[in-house]
Amino acid sequence: MKNSVTIKEMTRAEENHMIRTNEIVTLYHGSKSGIRGKIVPISREHCDFGKGFYMGTDRTQPLTLICNYPDARIYTLSADLSDLRILDIEVGLDWALLVAYNRGKMDSIKGSAIYDRFFNGEITDMALVNSLSALKPGRQYVALTEKACKKIRILDEQKLTEDDRKKLKQESEANRSKGIAMADEICRKYRRDGMFFDEILKAGE
Repeated sequence: MKNSVTIKEMTRAEENHMIRTNEIVTLYHGSKSGIRGKIVPISREHCDFGKGFYMGTDRTQPLTLICNYPDARIYTLSADLSDLRILDIEVGLDWALLVAYNRGKMDSIKGSAIYDRFFNGEITDMALVNSLSALKPGRQYVALTEKACKKIRILDEQKLTEDDRKKLKQESEANRSKGIAMADEICRKYRRDGMFFDEILKAGE
């Protein structure tokens, strides 16, 4: 019954957080080998919010994900949010359940240790939310439909040089170490507060 519980929670989150706006935002997207053809809502399986075209407000975040690839490129984008149904969820319990559902209840999450620890039952939801708030990963945007993708415009494309990638690898490793240390401290602080992932699922039964 766990899947049905998660679906119910996800549906409630969608109803509570659906908005509309005429805002135009500047976002960033990292690609291992460049965008070829039109932008489409396709990504690997078990991403945070399902298959889609992923972007973010923090330029450095996608750079750390693509710095190991020799043909990597970073894109500056303009996204027109008008005439779209938008699910706007801040980091919290609804967000965590939605991510869990789309990632297949976290069968495998690579490169995001703090998520691993929550969905594997090592830390509570309070520890997760406060860790992510402190780490400030930026806001994530995902275009899930072709209609949404058509409203994205490429403003700039930059191919990373070998020096760029080397520097980014060093910065990424240093930031990762700092982030792990900070998250460990926060997780210790909130180790008795909040609920564990399996407790959240049981509470919804």
